[in-house]
Amino acid sequence: MHTVTVDLGERSYAISIGSGILDRLPGVLSQAHMGGPLALVTDSNVGPLYAGRVRALLSEYEVHICTLPAGEDQKRLSQIEWLCGRFLEGGLDRGSGVVALGGGVVGDVAGFAAATFMRGIRFAQIPTTVVAQVDSSVGGKTGVNHPLGKNTIGAFHQPSAVLVDMTLLETLPPRELCSGLAEIVKHGMIADPALFDYMEKNAEPIVRGDLAALEWPVVRSCEIKADVVAQDEREQNLRAILNYGHTFGHAIESATRYTRFLHGEAVALGMICAGQLAVDARLLDPESARRQRDCLRACRLPVAWPEGFESPAAVDEAVALMKHDKKARAGALRFVLPDRIGHVVQRADISREQVRKAFEALRQMPAPTRAT
Repeated sequence: MHTVTVDLGERSYAISIGSGILDRLPGVLSQAHMGGPLALVTDSNVGPLYAGRVRALLSEYEVHICTLPAGEDQKRLSQIEWLCGRFLEGGLDRGSGVVALGGGVVGDVAGFAAATFMRGIRFAQIPTTVVAQVDSSVGGKTGVNHPLGKNTIGAFHQPSAVLVDMTLLETLPPRELCSGLAEIVKHGMIADPALFDYMEKNAEPIVRGDLAALEWPVVRSCEIKADVVAQDEREQNLRAILNYGHTFGHAIESATRYTRFLHGEAVALGMICAGQLAVDARLLDPESARRQRDCLRACRLPVAWPEGFESPAAVDEAVALMKHDKKARAGALRFVLPDRIGHVVQRADISREQVRKAFEALRQMPAPTRAT
């Protein structure tokens, strides 16, 4: 088992990563001082697979299972109200805890509910998707969407523990697995050329579901994110680099009503846009942009504007939605752009026309064969 520590002083916590380690959950929660009763928040996809097993492992606790319908459209305020009602009905109080069992949506919603219930109670993450394991379960960002923007309502609320059991990915559909690989490639692009090289060379076995090949990238991604979060927990400066590809990606998700792409797929498209913008701004050499595109394609991620969204109106809407991005300051967007593989810079001097050109570039990219 690998242990990665998120160093935040009194609020530090461990990310436990390995294969077949779910049975260690009682000890993990005990070390994190999680008290009962507990709410186990999951969704309609993951709950039938793993909620019974988790409940059995936590036999020493009074556990109340709260099951959300699966899907990005569940990231809304009405679900927070519903969860808090379930918490009250279950007798949870300020000494209780919440356990999130699922992907990024479950973690974000459960974490935000934990952040607001009784003004904040402890919670732990058991991520069951690659996106959640390498990104959303780490760092304390919780929240829900608004029709005008993704993750615009939320709170920073760090988990008390994160348990990453690689074997939980065995039931993950191939498309969901590939979606999460975008976040790993992102970590390579922003901070570690060795991680990017590894993904270039090992995309084929990883896409096939070889968990042994995937374990090191998961560990390395958690190390990168833990280091960034420890230095800039509330995204005042450095942590913004973790949003590489997300400014464009979130706009694409919003423009397509969260129905066309999984989160990682939208991030992959956003990385293509950001790479093209960096080339146009003479920050990045075209060969590095090509390598990024080919790596994402090898991971069975989209690299082209989707069929049905070729019209200028779709680009107009995506550009307009960017003004609601959380990274905007005084009306100006800050873009995270690569100047080489393994390093990024932040720029606030990007024009609307440059942004439009980056979106338009997606139309000229050949689409890959997508995992199903």
